[in-house]
Amino acid sequence: MDKLKFPTTLKEFREQFSEEAACFEYMGQSRWPAGFACPRCANRKYWVKARRLVYECSECGQQTSVTAGTILHRTHFSLREWFWAAYLVATHTPGMSGTQLQRQMGCSYKTAWYLLHRLRHSMVNEQRSLLGGRVEADEVIIGGPVSGKTGRGVTKDENSTLVFGAVEVVAYTDKRGGRLEKAGRLRLAVTQRADALSIRHFLTTNVESGSEIYTDGWKGYSKTALADYRHALQPADTHALHIHRAFGNLKTWLNGTHHGVDPKYLQNYLDEFVFRFNRRKTPMAAFQTLLGLAAHKVPVGYEKMTMRESTG
Repeated sequence: MDKLKFPTTLKEFREQFSEEAACFEYMGQSRWPAGFACPRCANRKYWVKARRLVYECSECGQQTSVTAGTILHRTHFSLREWFWAAYLVATHTPGMSGTQLQRQMGCSYKTAWYLLHRLRHSMVNEQRSLLGGRVEADEVIIGGPVSGKTGRGVTKDENSTLVFGAVEVVAYTDKRGGRLEKAGRLRLAVTQRADALSIRHFLTTNVESGSEIYTDGWKGYSKTALADYRHALQPADTHALHIHRAFGNLKTWLNGTHHGVDPKYLQNYLDEFVFRFNRRKTPMAAFQTLLGLAAHKVPVGYEKMTMRESTG
């Protein structure tokens, strides 16, 4: 199986994926980068059944769909439509709302919503590396003011959600030799409270031990929460510049593109924002990554998707 190049422009995308067979071949490469192997007998010799676009093992005759067991499992869309949706979601700068995707795809809003959430489900790579080096960590409330709130330790309003954030701070030298800093990779997660136990869980899940964590003076960043890290208080004059800027962009995106989000599905949107933020310089590579991740994600049914609850 020849390795395919991913498109770098819209023109290349339209030319490369003008036929269903080309999408089939590309999806197969994304799913089996080392070459197809029969799931029944591990034989590597096969032929393609052109009418159904499936692999048929030359040894045992097992037929394997390129979408079976992936996020595209039992899809009613053609691969061309899936590729177009993935392209729009991955490369459109402000993102795509369900209504926008509905118009682009010519489908019902329910179908567009489900398609979008399946793509968002594909945006988290469980094997991704942890953040490291210097990391800014903080929390933000999404969804408006919290009635009766007594501190950052708990969120009480049903329309408000507490979100943890952590971002790498990357130092670099500009053309004049000056030393500057910029935001690197980002992580976001919904949480129920900002106590030491919750903070520790978020950090150990997302940040390498031994990293230098910059925070404000919130009591949740205790010795227990930061036992495996080097802790530094954020200088008052910087105000956690990079993580706060990410939070600001997140709120603008949620309100501008999506006009607010149901707290039940907020983590899905956070996953998309992180995916897009971390690939903001390489949108076409983001398209390739999204298809590759989608090819290795287990399918999620509509009923399960709509019942998903926020988790800490």
